[in-house]
Amino acid sequence: MNSLAPFLIFFIGALLATVSRGWARSAIMLAVPLVGAYNLYATPMGASAELHLFDYTLVWLRVDKLSLIFGYLFHLATFLGIIFSLHLRDTTQHVAGLLYAGSALGAVFAGDLITLFIFWELLAITSVFLILARRTPRAERAAIRYLIIQVLSGVVLLTGVMLMAERTGSIAFDHIGLDGSLASVLIFFAMGVKCCFPLLHNWLTDAYPEATPTGTVFLSAFTTKVAVYALARGYAGTDIMVYLGGGMAMFPIFFAVIENDLRRVLAYSLINQVGFMVVGIGLGTELGINGAVSHAFNDVVFKGLLFMSMGAVLYRTGKINGSELGGLYKSMPWTTGFCIVGAASISAFPLFSGFVSKSMVMASTIEEGHDLVWLALLFASAGVFHHAGIKIPFFAFFSHDSGIRCKEAPTNMLIAMGLAAAICIFNGSYPWVLYSMLPFPVDYAPYTSYHVLLQCQLLFFSALAFAMLKLTGLYPPELPGVNLDAEWTYRWLAPRWVEWMRQSIAEIDRSGRVMLLDMVRGVMNFVNLHHGLDGTFARTHPAGTMVFWAVALLGLFLVLYLIA
Repeated sequence: MNSLAPFLIFFIGALLATVSRGWARSAIMLAVPLVGAYNLYATPMGASAELHLFDYTLVWLRVDKLSLIFGYLFHLATFLGIIFSLHLRDTTQHVAGLLYAGSALGAVFAGDLITLFIFWELLAITSVFLILARRTPRAERAAIRYLIIQVLSGVVLLTGVMLMAERTGSIAFDHIGLDGSLASVLIFFAMGVKCCFPLLHNWLTDAYPEATPTGTVFLSAFTTKVAVYALARGYAGTDIMVYLGGGMAMFPIFFAVIENDLRRVLAYSLINQVGFMVVGIGLGTELGINGAVSHAFNDVVFKGLLFMSMGAVLYRTGKINGSELGGLYKSMPWTTGFCIVGAASISAFPLFSGFVSKSMVMASTIEEGHDLVWLALLFASAGVFHHAGIKIPFFAFFSHDSGIRCKEAPTNMLIAMGLAAAICIFNGSYPWVLYSMLPFPVDYAPYTSYHVLLQCQLLFFSALAFAMLKLTGLYPPELPGVNLDAEWTYRWLAPRWVEWMRQSIAEIDRSGRVMLLDMVRGVMNFVNLHHGLDGTFARTHPAGTMVFWAVALLGLFLVLYLIA
């Protein structure tokens, strides 16, 4: 059969969702990822589709094992996100979610850099509506900041693509590498913005917690994972990413531990998990890349599950701060159980999904001789258990009794969380299905006595440290507040720079107006003094009329400028 490009099915589905309502819209939305997955299954390996435009060949479909696993992952994430959002009657969120997922699919199946750029920008434009849909002033401000940074990332990407096309004559999206050229650096930087490299990460922690409960589930699945895919495609084996990834895995822990907003805790945790993927890609070995890709797959599911559970809490209680929650296991027992499964998965408990993918990255790191980076990842793994494995379920569902009594999450939310939890357990208990989909053949056994014992020791001592800190009162309390991150520098500096520029330009403009006005007066005085404006000059000089009208038009132009 002739297969369609995966993004087309999602875009058509979004169009149909726009003009439908009620159960018809729900049926269409559920059918889109199912039909899309079947279409992808029927697409042969190595399939491609091209479009010739001007002097370039745009490859808008390129199927290989790397793009295929991300394609299946994005279909799965969309299906879970749609089920989670079925209780809504919000056209904006439904349509934006489908367009956003379709844009992600377009990016991972792009075979050239111009097509990648198009979907790179569509990711930004479609996803911002999931933040705006919350319809609060904080969400609107966060959405504008998010859009500015995401669009600027695309501008940098396009600049790099243009320089590369001029230098090499090719726009093919294959391995690029940091070869010392400005083009490769700019493309790498653009991907780093979307991947949340250190100091480039605050768009995520600023915007994701302000999105709607369902919007955050979609947001957590696509943007950063498209960037992970792009780095795996274009920059595998780039040494600097090993150290960047190690930093990404470590620094969010400190912010997550002191953060009160539990969805912001998960936003920092998302950066932490992407750090493991960046390390695996930077190593460039088959085991490292397999570990990064499999961890991306598992992260979308278990991080989505955690965002779902916190979204359900926010939906039912209207609260998301740890200081205001507690005791919800009495009212939301199913949500509590599913959250614990997600917490166990992200903490890499044996028999849960995080264990079978994170350990691949760590094994590859130590095999390649990066002992310090391995220690950093080990520390980061302990920190993950602290802030996501313990803190999230503890402060939301246990801790003190906040006195909040509410209904359990809607049925569709529970179904979505149940499916995600089942996938977490299945991938953790039987990882060979996932391993068979990875880009390279897998020769790795996660369940050795060494791996299991090491991880159990890490989890045990991490839990013991949390208990001791909590009992002694040394653990940071959950308090309302604002934590300053790297974004404080530009959010403080940018408005002041704009104001300084405005004042500087206003002064220049004011001086220019005065100077031009003086020039007009000088010219008019000269004409009046020597020839008058009664036509004497025009009658006594052959070019008089031309000079007169030139002066008049200049004066009119300057008057209009001064009025403007």
